[in-house]
Amino acid sequence: MEPAKPMSNSLRKLFLVVSAISMIVGGCAGSLVIRLYFLHGGSKIWLSSFLQTAGCPIILVLLAITYMARQKSEGSKNTKFILMEKPLFNASVIIGIIFGAIAYLYSAASSKLPISTSSLIYSCQLAFTAGFAFLLVKQKFTPYTVNTLVLLTIGPAILAFNATSDRPEGESTKDYIIGFVMIGSAAVVNGFVLPLMELAYKKANQEINFTLAVEFNMMMCFFATVFSTVGMLIHKDFQLSFVWLILVTNTVEFCDPGSPNDI
Repeated sequence: MEPAKPMSNSLRKLFLVVSAISMIVGGCAGSLVIRLYFLHGGSKIWLSSFLQTAGCPIILVLLAITYMARQKSEGSKNTKFILMEKPLFNASVIIGIIFGAIAYLYSAASSKLPISTSSLIYSCQLAFTAGFAFLLVKQKFTPYTVNTLVLLTIGPAILAFNATSDRPEGESTKDYIIGFVMIGSAAVVNGFVLPLMELAYKKANQEINFTLAVEFNMMMCFFATVFSTVGMLIHKDFQLSFVWLILVTNTVEFCDPGSPNDI
C-alpha cells in the first residue's frame, strides 16, 4: 500500500479557517445562549449541558468530506472508513464522560453568574492546561507561557476580592459562591482534559492525522452527550418543552439597556 499523500496547503488553510470561525462563533454564541436561557426563566441545567455537545453529529459531514478526499489519494479499496482503533476509542469514552461533567459544571455556574464573571474565570483553564501539560506530556514552559499564566491569574484574583460588584440582582451570597466554585472547577478539569487528550494520542501507537483527530472529537462529544442524556433522564428534563429556544430570535427583548449586569 502506498503511503497517503499529504493534505494540500489550500485544504489545510480551509480547515484552519473553518475551525477558527467555529471556535469563535460557538464559544461566544454558546455562552450567550446558555446565560440567556437561565436569565429568562430556564432552570434545567442538564438540558443546557446536553445542548452543548448534542450537535456533534454535524461532524459527520466533515468526516465524509475527508473520507472522499482520502479515497482519491489512497484509492477506494485501500481507504479505511474508520481510522480510530480500540485504545484511542477507549480513551475517547473516558474523556467524553469527563467532558460531559465539565459541561454540567459550566451550565450550573452559568445559572448563577453573569457571563462576564464566568468567562473570565473559565479563561483560567489555559493556566491549568499549561500546568497539566507539563506534568502529563512534559510540555516545556516558555517566556510566553509564563506571561500568559501570570496575566490569567491576576484577573480572577482581583475579581475574587470584589465578587459582589457584578452579582445578579436578588441572588444570595451562597448561590454566587457556589457558581464561582463550579466555574473554577470546570476550568481546572478542562485544563486537565486537553493534556489528557494529547497523552491519549501518544499512547495510541497510531499515526495522528486530521481525520483521526476529528473522529476522536466526534466520539468524545458523543459520549459527553450520552452522559448528559442520562442526567436528563434521571431528572426528567425530557418533559420540558423546547419553546424557550424561540428566545434566541427575540433579540430585541434581550437588548434591555436598563439591565447592564443581567448578562
